[in-house]
Amino acid sequence: MSVRFDEKVAVVTGAGGGLGKQHALELARRGAKVVVNDLGGAVDGSGGNSDAALAVVEEIKSAGGEAIANGSSVSDRAGAEKIIQDTLDAFGRIDILINNAGILRDRTFKKMTLDDFQLVLDVHLMGSVNCTRAAWDHMINQKYGRIVMTTSSSGLYGNFGQSNYGAAKLALVGLMNTLKLEGAKYGVKVNTIAPVAATRMTEDIMPKEALEALKPELVTPAVLYLASEDAPDGTIVEAGAGYYSKVHIVEGAGVHLGQNVSVDDVADNWSKISDMSAAKPYNAGGDVTMKIFGMLGGAS
Repeated sequence: MSVRFDEKVAVVTGAGGGLGKQHALELARRGAKVVVNDLGGAVDGSGGNSDAALAVVEEIKSAGGEAIANGSSVSDRAGAEKIIQDTLDAFGRIDILINNAGILRDRTFKKMTLDDFQLVLDVHLMGSVNCTRAAWDHMINQKYGRIVMTTSSSGLYGNFGQSNYGAAKLALVGLMNTLKLEGAKYGVKVNTIAPVAATRMTEDIMPKEALEALKPELVTPAVLYLASEDAPDGTIVEAGAGYYSKVHIVEGAGVHLGQNVSVDDVADNWSKISDMSAAKPYNAGGDVTMKIFGMLGGAS
């Protein structure tokens, strides 16, 4: 099967280099018209110019593709709206949004300023919210859309010195989990990629051998699948160095302890409460509530 994106219009944020650049280039190779967004700032979010985005656009055009550049900041609501408006002005629609833009402000929680915590949330979480909200109604109205969030193993599992980054990245999974429900009947699918790749954001924290194996272009195949017509919905995929795996948030079978429970009962039954041998994922929060009431009914 050959996955194509002919006649589709894709926006990739943070596409001036690294992962975003590879996503943009491959989408264009497979027929998409691409909007290359990049603020052009440093890894910590400072500064900015359009040179990187323009260079990617030129690379796409020289290969026969169609693309435009946009230098807006995703963390700014008006900037995010301009990304989508520029897309509509140039190509008349938006089919795919890949929320990839990000920065790092790593420090231990003890040493981290709240300004640095807020800034990372503003770019990763609110940047994705801003762009998604700007594109959402257009996708709903045309009854088609593919949105890819970018989480991280730091968000899924934690990573020393990245409390701000991890909090923002796991929040994007929560955003996906609700948007998959709200977009389903309109043909709008929302998925999440968890990349492990060598980029400007990782070049100072990984050994050279690992960086050589973790080429950004090895994440892109999973991203494009999550953005394709046949994409799943509400799915997290971990990807790096040619490795791909679906990731689930799961819940154990649990145990019903009755209506008069004390902390002693929880302590005495901790082995049952923490037993994950029958763990399973759930599609929505309401499903967990129904499970609990089902156990309650069985107990009575």
